[in-house]
Amino acid sequence: MRLRFLSLYLIITLVFFGIIFASKANAASSSSILVDMVPPNPAPFEDVSISLNSYANNLDNVFIKWSVSNKSVLSGIGRKSFSLKAGAAGSLTLVGVVISLPDGNVETRITIKPAVMVLLWQANDSYVPPFYKGKAMPSPDSEIKVVAMPENKTSSPQNMTYAWKKDYTNDQGASGYGKNFYLYTNDYLEDANNISVVAETIDQGYQSEANIDIGATQPKILFYKNDINIGTMWERTFSNTHKIQGSEIVEAVPYFISPKEIQNPRLIWSWFINDNIINVPSFKKNFMPIRAESGTSGISRLKLEITNKDRMFQTANKEINIEF
Repeated sequence: MRLRFLSLYLIITLVFFGIIFASKANAASSSSILVDMVPPNPAPFEDVSISLNSYANNLDNVFIKWSVSNKSVLSGIGRKSFSLKAGAAGSLTLVGVVISLPDGNVETRITIKPAVMVLLWQANDSYVPPFYKGKAMPSPDSEIKVVAMPENKTSSPQNMTYAWKKDYTNDQGASGYGKNFYLYTNDYLEDANNISVVAETIDQGYQSEANIDIGATQPKILFYKNDINIGTMWERTFSNTHKIQGSEIVEAVPYFISPKEIQNPRLIWSWFINDNIINVPSFKKNFMPIRAESGTSGISRLKLEITNKDRMFQTANKEINIEF
């Protein structure tokens, strides 16, 4: 009888202590430690900050030890954060953290693998003249295309998944597998839009992130002389006061207006001389022939307004004095 009582007592005791040990093991689980890394996908040689938080323990009162590539770099009570510089593209940096909790040590490892991604953009419907050496800039309400080019040698850009954001808001419809480009219309109420993307391989072995601010530019008009034999004389634009003798053809060239086809009927060209509207006697709405009468002299004001009847915020105007 006594033997059976002792056996039962031993079983109950072992079960009781087993529950205690299991509780302690669970209390010291690494799942209770939250790791925050900024930025989450660092570029090569970028500064990285790592911080620890816990919903189950007060980390301000415990001993924390940090190591990089198995070398101790920082330790002390309440050392919840650590900063370092990421390595070269494709390199691996292993950061280890040992947290001495009352219920036992918890170890956490963070892998830092810097990656590079380039974002290229273009304004799809912004007009610039032939042989223009600059970039066609977007104007208000322009359509813009952004292309992500992750520098990943193991997978092509079309075989990766992309998570796009516009002004820090997820765009689920534009995100997904193989969607390495992003189309949007810029906001006429904003000076610029922030576009960001995270690219990742299917096996999650590679991840990179990039963002870019793309601003809007107001369309502008420049006046050039068009010679009947030479054509457009691109080497010099008209100044605020342009002197003519006889007759000339003023060619107006709009920059950064849409659509690209400047003869498109959506663009309304309005020419004025001394505030009087002039009908252009040519199918080329950007040509204005002017002529000084023999024996006369003076100054007239030449003005052009271009508006897009579908996009009220896309307008341009130019005014100069014609001296004769």
